[in-house]
Amino acid sequence: MSADPGTVSGAGRIRRGSLADVDAVLALEALFPSDRMSRRTVRRFLTVPTAELLIAENADAAVVGNLVWLRRKGSRAARIYSLAVAPAARGQRWGEGLVAAMETAAAASGCDRATLEVRADNLAARALYAKLGYREAQALPGYYDDGADGLRLMKTLG
Repeated sequence: MSADPGTVSGAGRIRRGSLADVDAVLALEALFPSDRMSRRTVRRFLTVPTAELLIAENADAAVVGNLVWLRRKGSRAARIYSLAVAPAARGQRWGEGLVAAMETAAAASGCDRATLEVRADNLAARALYAKLGYREAQALPGYYDDGADGLRLMKTLG
């Protein structure tokens, strides 16, 4: 969907993912208690034209985060499917960098808005998205497999 997002001010870089990143993405997913992607799902996102996986690497080339975004054919909306940053890398602005890279790629591919779903009880993620200009568009009662409520957030791009 887009070109390599590039370097993040000396701390590392954000780049497009490849099949060589599957194990690193799964290791990152294992750090979180729920809503994990499977190997099959990660591989699928790396091979279909309507998905893109972005990888955040620190200065040592270790994977510290990833973001998967989707675009339905004929749609002008980009959807953040998953954003994960390793607990040890939090506070270093990797989440912001991944979202910014996605927004740039989405706008370049013709998207005029970005959407996502977030757990209502994930206050850290909600704060990040609010800081980046995402607003609540819809409440999603019982949205998650464990019955947790969700929120749909939206941001106009460009």
